[in-house]
Amino acid sequence: MSTVTGKVLGGTGRFLDDRLHGARGLRVFLRKIFPDHWSFLLGEIALYSFVILLLTGTFLSLFFQPSMTDVVYHGSYTPLDGVHMSEAYASTLNISFDVRGGLLMRQIHHWAAILFVAAIMVHLLRVFFTGAFRKPRELNWLIGVVLFTLAFTEGLFGYSLPDDLLSGTGLRILEGVLLSIPLVGTYLSFFLFGGQFPGHLIIPRLYIIHVLLIPGILLALISAHLFLMFHQKHTQMPGKGHTDKNVVGQPMYPYFMAKTGAWFFFIFGVSALLSTFAQINPIWIYGPYNPSGISAGSQPDWYMGFMEGALRMWPSWHWNVGGYSFAFNVFLPAFLPLGLVMTGLALWPFLERWITGDRREHHVNDRPRNAPTRTALGMAGVTFYGIMWLEGANDIVARFLNISLYVTTEIARYAIFIGPVVAYWATKRICLGLQRKDNHLLEHGVETGIIRQLPSGEYTEATRPVSEDMRAVLAARAELPQIEAPAGDDVPAPAARGGLGRLRVSLNRVLTESIPLPHGDGHGDGHGNGHAAEPPAVTAPGTRQESLEQGDGDGAGA
Repeated sequence: MSTVTGKVLGGTGRFLDDRLHGARGLRVFLRKIFPDHWSFLLGEIALYSFVILLLTGTFLSLFFQPSMTDVVYHGSYTPLDGVHMSEAYASTLNISFDVRGGLLMRQIHHWAAILFVAAIMVHLLRVFFTGAFRKPRELNWLIGVVLFTLAFTEGLFGYSLPDDLLSGTGLRILEGVLLSIPLVGTYLSFFLFGGQFPGHLIIPRLYIIHVLLIPGILLALISAHLFLMFHQKHTQMPGKGHTDKNVVGQPMYPYFMAKTGAWFFFIFGVSALLSTFAQINPIWIYGPYNPSGISAGSQPDWYMGFMEGALRMWPSWHWNVGGYSFAFNVFLPAFLPLGLVMTGLALWPFLERWITGDRREHHVNDRPRNAPTRTALGMAGVTFYGIMWLEGANDIVARFLNISLYVTTEIARYAIFIGPVVAYWATKRICLGLQRKDNHLLEHGVETGIIRQLPSGEYTEATRPVSEDMRAVLAARAELPQIEAPAGDDVPAPAARGGLGRLRVSLNRVLTESIPLPHGDGHGDGHGNGHAAEPPAVTAPGTRQESLEQGDGDGAGA
C-alpha cells in the first residue's frame, strides 16, 4: 500500500471513528470466530440467493408494468403478434425479447428464487437434525420457520405477476382456497381480487406485496436472524476441543471474508449458468391468461407442489348447511398439512425441552444418529412432504409410468399414512445401529485387516485405537435427563404426576431412547479392553478458539 493511500485510508478511518466510535466494535466483528463445517454454508446459500433476488428484482422492476389493462401485442415475438393480452404480460414479453439482457435477468431471478426456498428448507432441516434450535436459539428457530413460510409465499406471488396462462391457473387455485374458508372466504377473495375473479386489481396488488411488503419483512427478519447468530455465537459440530464454552474455527478477517466472498460469486455464477443453459418459465409458450383455458400437465414451482398434491389426493368432502357450502375437500388439504408441518416445526424446541426436562444451553450440535427419535420424526416429516409433492405431479407420473391417474391417487392416499411410519421406524433403527457401530469403534478400535493366529490356533484380527479426533466425535453424545415413573408406593415426582405427567414419562422414554456409551467413553487399545478419560480442550493447528464467556467476543489463539 502506497504512503498516499495509507494516509487517505487512515484519515478516513479516524474521521469515522471520531464521530461514530465504531473502531472497537469493528475489531470485535473482524475477530469473530466462524466454525469450519460444510453444512454451515447452507444458510449462506439462502442469504446470497436473497441478495441476487434483490439485485435482479430491481432491474426487472424498471421495465415491468403491473397493470391488467388490455393491450394488443406487436412486439418481437411474432407468434403472439396481434393477440389481446394484459399490459403485465406484454411487458414481460418485452423484458424477455426486447430489453438487452432482460431474459437472462428474468431467468436468474427465477432460478435464484427456487434456490432461495430450497436453501432455506435444507438449512432448516440441518438445524433440526443437529439440534441447533435448542436453548438459547429458540427465537432464531422461530424466525427461520417464518422465513420459510414467507419465502414460498413470495415465490407464489412472484411467478403470478406475468399474467400468463400457467400463473393464472395458480391464481385460480388461490382463489378457490380462499373461497373454501368457512363463512369469510367470499369476503377474503373479494378483498384480494377486488371483485369477481380475476378482476383488474390482482396484479397491481400482488406487485406491491411482492416487491415491497414481503421483501421488507424478509429483510428485517434476515437481519434479526444474523444479529442473533452473531450475538449468541455460532454453533459447532462435535470435534476435538469443541465444548459448550467456546467456538473453534477461523476469524472473520481475513479467512472467513475471503471464503464467504468467493462463495457468493460461486452462487451467482451457478445461477447465471443455469439461467443461460436451462430454460425456466417460458411464459411466451403458455400465452396470456384466459379463465376458460388451462394447459395439460400444468405444474407450479416445486415448493408449491405439496399443496397441489394435497388437493389432488383429498377425497370429495363438502357440506351444505343452512345455505352455506363448506368445501372441506379444498379447505382441509390447503391448510391442514401445511399447518401441521409449520406448527410442529415452530413448537418442537419447546416440546422437546418439556419432554426431556433439558434446560441447559447447547452450543455443540448433535450428530443426527445421536438423537434417533428426533431424526426419525424429521424423516417422517420429510416423507410426508415428499409424498404430497410427488402427488402434485400425478398426471405426469401416470403418463410416464403408463398407469391410471386414479391408481396414483389411491396409492398416495395410502402412502401418506404408511410412508411416514415406515420412514420413522427405518430411520430410528439405522440411527441406533450407527450408535452401536460407534460404540464398537470406541471399545475395540479400528480394523486393520491384519489377521494373526494365536498359540491356541484361533485367528484374530488386529485393531488399532481410534484417533483422538475421531474419538472426540464418537464420544460426543450427551445423556438426556430421564424422567422415571414412581415404583410401588413411592411418591411420584412432580413431573410424573397426573395424566399429563404419565404422558410426559412415556414420551421421555421414547425421545431419550439411545444406546449407552461404553464405560468411560471407551478408548480402544487395539484389543477392546482400554478406556481413557475425556480429552483436553485443544484444537487443531491453524484454528482459533473463541470463549463464549468473554464479554467482548474477542477471539484468542488456541
